[in-house]
Amino acid sequence: MRKNFGAKPWLYPMPVLILGTYNADGTPNAMNAAWGGISEENEIFICVSDDHKTTENFLATGAFTVSVATAKTVVAADFFGIVSGNDVPDKISRAGWHAEKSAFVEAPLFAELPLALECEVVSYEKESCRLFGKIINVSADERVLDAQGRIDAEKLSPIVYDPVAHVYRTLGTPVARAFSAGKALKS
Repeated sequence: MRKNFGAKPWLYPMPVLILGTYNADGTPNAMNAAWGGISEENEIFICVSDDHKTTENFLATGAFTVSVATAKTVVAADFFGIVSGNDVPDKISRAGWHAEKSAFVEAPLFAELPLALECEVVSYEKESCRLFGKIINVSADERVLDAQGRIDAEKLSPIVYDPVAHVYRTLGTPVARAFSAGKALKS
């Protein structure tokens, strides 16, 4: 038997995305967003309401970065979700983080976050809070790469948001090989 909950924003996993932008004075800013994903091969979408400092920033610069929060960065990632850049303009320094300018877009990369998508704004729909960005570059710190130079999920240790329990979780153990496990059902 199934239990019905009605319409809820529950989906597993929900990535914990950290959006990086620059404030008008050039200081870096970051916010936590869980409602987002890949919409095209080189496009990302994220739900960001218009009252965020981040929204003001990416509309002004036309750019932003999206990094994946990790188990090591969970405290700062949560802080970026509960404190507004409108009220706390020095969120990055309070978290003890270090920013450097992306070589590809007018937005910061954070040393503490080893995986980042560097994006240009494609469009922003105020009514639906939908930000669409073109992925210009993906960069990863060498500390999360395997011997073949690919991103190693275990080394990255990305966290996801559990919207029902209101907790952050790490991704688990692989259970099967993608594009291979289903071959057992092919005739």
